[in-house]
Amino acid sequence: MSFIRPEARAALWRWREVLAGGGVALLGASWALGPRGLLGWVGWALILAGVALVVIGIQRGRFRTGGGGHGVVQVDEGQITYFGPLSGGTVAAPALERLTLDPTARPAHWLLEQPGQPVLFIPVDAEGAEALFDVFSTLPGLRTEHMLAELRRGRRPVVIWERASQRLPEVPLH
Repeated sequence: MSFIRPEARAALWRWREVLAGGGVALLGASWALGPRGLLGWVGWALILAGVALVVIGIQRGRFRTGGGGHGVVQVDEGQITYFGPLSGGTVAAPALERLTLDPTARPAHWLLEQPGQPVLFIPVDAEGAEALFDVFSTLPGLRTEHMLAELRRGRRPVVIWERASQRLPEVPLH
């Protein structure tokens, strides 16, 4: 028997890093402002760690759209695997060439493109899709804030990240 409503539990779980960072920062503040000496210095370090955890937690919380969608996402050693009811596939994160967000699909989908493979469509609300944040954050040159803004207010498909690789520049014919 739980004393917390399922909606409240889901909200707390979505923002868990922010709550943990706030707790760490409060503990650090009590140590920094209370006793002097070594414990005070450790308190200041805890405040910095707590603030960093809050900032990271806010980004992760904004990325999480909730579960319960179609399919399951698994990330294992750089392999992104999607098991969907109608489709699925695997993409190697180091070989990823383009990441696109398509908010016109219902629900919105991530489109992961790898050379020589069909495009992998992953709903943003698929079970385990929050693990994609860690994979996407390792992509060189990815602007996390741009990705989160498009996820929140996107109206049309937009390329979030593209590898600057061997792709030939598109030259207009006329």
